[in-house]
Amino acid sequence: MQNQKKIIFVTGTRADFGKLKSLMKIIQDDINFQLHVFVTGMHMLAKYGYTCEEVEKANFQNIHKFINQNVSDGMDHVLAKSILGLSDYVREINPDLIIVHGDRVEALAGATVGALNNVLTGHIEGGEVSGTVDELIRHAVTKLSHAHFVANEDAQKRLLQLGERTESTYVIGSPDIDIMNSSSLPSLEEVKKRYEIDYDNYAVAIFHPVTTELDNLKNHIQILIDGLIQSKKNYVVIYPNNDHGSEIIFDAYENLSNHKNFRVFPSMRFEHFLQLLQNADFMIGNSSAGVREAPHFGVPTINLGSRQNNRVSLPSITDSDFNLDDISQAIQGVEGKNYEPSMIFGDGNSAQKFYEIINNKEFWNMPKQKFFVDLN
Repeated sequence: MQNQKKIIFVTGTRADFGKLKSLMKIIQDDINFQLHVFVTGMHMLAKYGYTCEEVEKANFQNIHKFINQNVSDGMDHVLAKSILGLSDYVREINPDLIIVHGDRVEALAGATVGALNNVLTGHIEGGEVSGTVDELIRHAVTKLSHAHFVANEDAQKRLLQLGERTESTYVIGSPDIDIMNSSSLPSLEEVKKRYEIDYDNYAVAIFHPVTTELDNLKNHIQILIDGLIQSKKNYVVIYPNNDHGSEIIFDAYENLSNHKNFRVFPSMRFEHFLQLLQNADFMIGNSSAGVREAPHFGVPTINLGSRQNNRVSLPSITDSDFNLDDISQAIQGVEGKNYEPSMIFGDGNSAQKFYEIINNKEFWNMPKQKFFVDLN
């Protein structure tokens, strides 16, 4: 179709794909838009489950796969390779809009390519705060992007503090809530059968490396594992992301391979993960899922360390240091508890809000030349 708007979605992880999926689908279903998906990062690594196959199984069109890293690459190398690969793709198809998500280097690459090639760029879930280098990347992506689709008004206010235009910030909620609230989730029985999980009761554990605290990582992951074993509960453990230091966590998980109370997975389909999380006794670790998805289901979270610093404070979230006694007390403290679902990240209508925004002619007339807006 001649006047179709070409939109590239950049996805580098299982997590951002889950958040982008509902937006991608609503774009693909409209003949006025042409969807393109640039698949890279963790998706392309066998060690993390080669989740590019999940993108393909979702039946999205115009998928372009690009390997942007090997195991020994630092984040700066990954960024450089991502920019090179995406830049070539952008020059080939000449898109009208690039959509990136969050705080990964793939998002920074997408925003950089968009800014330097004068391509309108939209950032999903900017304006958040957290610990480690993620926050620096997230705010850098904000400054390189033209349009901002944020989860709530608090995030929007932070963007205004960063000098963004009110007219270019849109509160749409967190897109993964669309999937969490949908009827498309598999049953718990299906999930347990697919992943051979035979626990009646279990918790979910996800722990990522904190790149600014690598000297302490080996000690931190060992304390966590000791705490989990000591609790004598059942755990579904999912691999960390591919940040520097992940190999230390993999080595520590080797000790769980023959332990009957643990099932360890490189990755899990997003909808299956959500169903598993919804029915968990609690979640433990330092993943953003513990401070976003788990509270939406009313599932208690034990949040460890600094990775999610200042992200959100809710009654269902218990913060703990890396101390065996503190972790044990936190596990005992959440036992049998459930909470009212939190709605601070939206009502499950993000895709429709996003769709209405990009169907407005004024959106496409947005100036690509940015300027800093001072607070009054």
